[in-house]
Amino acid sequence: MRKWLALSAVVVALDLYSKHLVQNALAYGDHVHLTSFFDLVRYHNEGAAFSFLAAAGGWQRIFFSAIALIASAIIINLLRKHPKQTWFCLGLSLVLGGALGNLYDRVTLGYVVDFLFFYYEEYYWPAFNVADSAICVGVTLLILDSFRKKT
Repeated sequence: MRKWLALSAVVVALDLYSKHLVQNALAYGDHVHLTSFFDLVRYHNEGAAFSFLAAAGGWQRIFFSAIALIASAIIINLLRKHPKQTWFCLGLSLVLGGALGNLYDRVTLGYVVDFLFFYYEEYYWPAFNVADSAICVGVTLLILDSFRKKT
């Protein structure tokens, strides 16, 4: 189980360090154009994924923090019960690291720092961060694992 928790810790460290770099380099709302489809930005997300409930008046901070804590406890329990299921534990570890990285922002800042911004002409994907990426990859692994034949 230690290796799975260590992986989660690496995700948290990478997430917090990348957010720290962005906060020191960019002011809120800044855009640094890097390619024809990618900018580094600094946005603050007070909601959940894709700014869901961002303008809900503040209660969402406690709500999403509670969900992250409950999900983290469930994930740790699942890691303890199934330590040899590699894809399953890898997915859970990535989700755990991402949830804790964003939880830290919510508790300490009141919002989550997002900075990766992809677009094509007038179409764009909402800004996200390392934690969000880890959660997406982790969920994808969990879905793929659910289709794998168990032996």
